[in-house]
Amino acid sequence: MEETGEEGSRLKRSLNLLDILFIGIGAIIGAGIFVLAGVAAALHAGPAVILSFVVAGIACGLAALCYAEFASMIPVSGSAYTYSYSTMGELVAWVIGWDLILEYAVGAIAVSIGWSGYLVELLGAAGIHLPAAISGSPFAVSGAIINLPAMFIVLLLTGLLVLGTKESAGINTALVAVKIIVIIIVIIVGFSFVNPKNYDPLMPFGIGGVFGGAAIVFFAYIGFDAASTTAEEAKNPQRDLPIGIIGALVISTALYIMAAVVLTGMVPYTELNQSAPFAYAFTKYHVTWATAVVSAGAIAGITSVLLVSLLAQPRIFFSLSRDGLLPKGISTVHPRFRTPYKATLITGVAVAIFAGILPIGVAAELTNIGTLFAFFLVSVGIIILRKKRPDLHRPFRVPLVPWLPAIGAFMCLLLMLSLPAITWFRFLGWLGIGLLIYANYGYHRSRLLRKRREETAGEVVDIVADEGT
Repeated sequence: MEETGEEGSRLKRSLNLLDILFIGIGAIIGAGIFVLAGVAAALHAGPAVILSFVVAGIACGLAALCYAEFASMIPVSGSAYTYSYSTMGELVAWVIGWDLILEYAVGAIAVSIGWSGYLVELLGAAGIHLPAAISGSPFAVSGAIINLPAMFIVLLLTGLLVLGTKESAGINTALVAVKIIVIIIVIIVGFSFVNPKNYDPLMPFGIGGVFGGAAIVFFAYIGFDAASTTAEEAKNPQRDLPIGIIGALVISTALYIMAAVVLTGMVPYTELNQSAPFAYAFTKYHVTWATAVVSAGAIAGITSVLLVSLLAQPRIFFSLSRDGLLPKGISTVHPRFRTPYKATLITGVAVAIFAGILPIGVAAELTNIGTLFAFFLVSVGIIILRKKRPDLHRPFRVPLVPWLPAIGAFMCLLLMLSLPAITWFRFLGWLGIGLLIYANYGYHRSRLLRKRREETAGEVVDIVADEGT
C-alpha cells in the first residue's frame, strides 16, 4: 500500500495537528452525550453510568492505540481498509472497506435525519413551522413526501468538501469549539445544582449494569477512526495522526465523564429516561436559558459529525478505486482543489437521496456493528503485522503487544455479540453483497492481481530467454 505517485490521484497535504485533533473530536462528540447518558443511567447503570463511560473509553482507547500505530506507519488514505490490506491481504481489506462504507455512509444518513429533526424543533420554537410534506420521511411521518432539510445539509457540506479539505477542517474546528464550550457551560452551571444524595446507590443494577451501560454509551465514542482517513492530507502524519487520534479520544472521554457526573448529580437516575436529559434537568431547576444552549450545542455537534462522516467516506472509495477494486475514475483528484471530488460527489448525492426518504431508525441500525468490526480487525492486524514484519519503522508503537490489542479485540467482539440477531443478519447480508461485487469485479481488476501477472510474465520471459541461450 504505497502512496501513489500519479498526479491524478495525489491528495494535497494541508492538515496540521490542530485540524486532525478537531476532526477526531468533531466525529466523536455529537448528540450522543446529550441523549445516551440519560438512557444508560435510567435503564442500565444508574449513577454508575460514570463508570460506564470509563469502560467504554478504555475499550475505544485500546482500538485508538492500534489505529495510531498503523496511521504513523502507513500514512495513506483509507483507514482500516489500508491497514487490513497491509496485514491480512486484499480479500479481508475489501471486506473491511465495504464495511466502512456501511459505517460512514449509513451513519451520515442517520445523522443528517437527526439534524433535520433538531432544525424543525428549533424553527418551531421560533414560530416557523415547516410543512410536514417536506420535512420528514414518507415511511415514518404521515403526509410526508421528502425530508428536504436533511438533503439540504448533506449537499451543502458535500459542496464544501469538494472545495477543499483545509477549508472544511476550518468550519469543523469552529463547530467543535462551539460544542466544547457548550459542554463546559453545562458542566459548570450544572455543578451548582448537584445533590450528593442522587449518587446513592451508586450501582443499583450491579456491575452488570455498568457494562450494560458501557454497551450503550460506547456509541457516543464512534468516530475517532475518521481522523485516520485523512492520513494522506496530513502535513506530518507520522507525528500528528497518533497525537490527534489519541488526543481526541482523551478530551472527549474527559468531557463525557464530567458531564455524566453533573447529570446524575442533578437529577435522580430514575428520571433520566428522556430524549433530552440535560434539557430536562435544567428545566427542572428553571434554568431555561441553559436548555437553549444545549440545543445549540446539539446542532453544532450533529453538523460536525456529519461533516466528518462525509469527509471520511469518500476517502474509503478513493482508496478502493486506486487499488482497482472499484472503477478507476472514482480516485480522480480535482486539478485545482486537490480533493477526491468524484468520490465526494457520489457519496454526497447517495447520502442525500436516502436521507430524504428513510426514517432515522432504519438508517442507524447497521452503523454500530460496522464500527466494532473495523475496530476488531485493526486490533488483530497490529498483532499480525508485529509478527510478520517486526523490522518496520513504527514512529508510534502500541505498548504491551500482543496483550493490549488482544484485549481490545476481545472487548469489541463482546460488544458485537451483545447486538440483536437482526442486526447481524443485515450486516452479513451487506457483506455478502460486497463479496459478490469483489468476486465479479474487484478481484479481476485489482492492482495486486495486475502486479502478480506482471511478475509471472517476467518470470516466463526469463525462462524462455534461458532456454534460448
